[in-house]
Amino acid sequence: MNDAAKYFNPLHLTQFTIAIFKQAGLPENDAAIVAEGLVKANLRGIDSHGVSRIPMYLERLRRGVVNPKPDMKVTRVAGAVALVDGDDGMGFISGRMGMNEALKLAAEFGIGMAGVRRSTHYGMAALYVLQAIEAGYISLALTNSSPAIPVWGGRTTFLGAAPLAAGVPGGQSEPYVLDMAMTVIARGKIRLAATHGKSIPEGLALDAEGRPTTDAKKAFEGVCLAFGGVKGAALAMLMDLLAGLYTGANYGGDVKSLYFDHSAPQNVGHLFIAMRPDLFVSREEFEHRADTFVERVKTLPRAAGFDEILMPGEPEERTEQVRSRTGIPISDKVAGELHAEAKHAGVPFPKSSPEELRLAP
Repeated sequence: MNDAAKYFNPLHLTQFTIAIFKQAGLPENDAAIVAEGLVKANLRGIDSHGVSRIPMYLERLRRGVVNPKPDMKVTRVAGAVALVDGDDGMGFISGRMGMNEALKLAAEFGIGMAGVRRSTHYGMAALYVLQAIEAGYISLALTNSSPAIPVWGGRTTFLGAAPLAAGVPGGQSEPYVLDMAMTVIARGKIRLAATHGKSIPEGLALDAEGRPTTDAKKAFEGVCLAFGGVKGAALAMLMDLLAGLYTGANYGGDVKSLYFDHSAPQNVGHLFIAMRPDLFVSREEFEHRADTFVERVKTLPRAAGFDEILMPGEPEERTEQVRSRTGIPISDKVAGELHAEAKHAGVPFPKSSPEELRLAP
């Protein structure tokens, strides 16, 4: 984080986030799930999906397009398949419920799938595959999202950035944790750059007139570009077909903008798949094979400029270890916005920690 920043104790930041969402009407358990998800993103260095989003989520709650106390329902629609109706509640809640249902089905059948509709933005997609890894399962998490990129050959937004997350547990080695948007860069990172008045590199986005731009604000109001050209656009389409069209959620450009459209709930769709790792080999053999795979990856000849080879998710895990000790850096601008929300809600804002007062190693 290049902007001037203060460091905050993760526990204090979590407690503050719980308090502010309780004040906004969420039950304490739900507020805790949202807070843990946001702070987890900051801990892993995904600041674009962390506490900087609190004001935007609160605004949607205030405008009544997010239900603070949803009556979420789970329906078993086939032997190993469930449908979760999110009742327009926070996506963190319906997302966790969806993966939990997929895990329960996988425990029973070996593989489980849960579709979710009438949800909202569910934060960092890695949250849900980490949930599965903690339970010892392989998993996929798919979501659609509001229009951010064009279809291949188009020039207006239609498909979402719609991240794909996947998780494969290891034995003694690092797990595989993939979390990637279908854009060259996550749209939330462009939003964060725009918030701080920063520019972005060339080749990431077009402005509203379809012209290449490095102005983050114009990019955020314009069109993000898909990674890999036609391949990224095709994957973004797949996310919309499986997470949106398939589940009964909004799709095909109908997901409401998280940032600009407060006319109605988003109706985001998610799709979660969980698999037991011991379906084809024993759990012991799976873990041995996973450890062998990671060892082989780590000992491969390195390309010029690389000191080591990392597994997907390993940089974020290392960042989490550091920030758990030193605190979470929050820019002065974001801290100011959070302080304003705290004052509005009558909730104490945590004090930042000078370097000598940060968490002990």
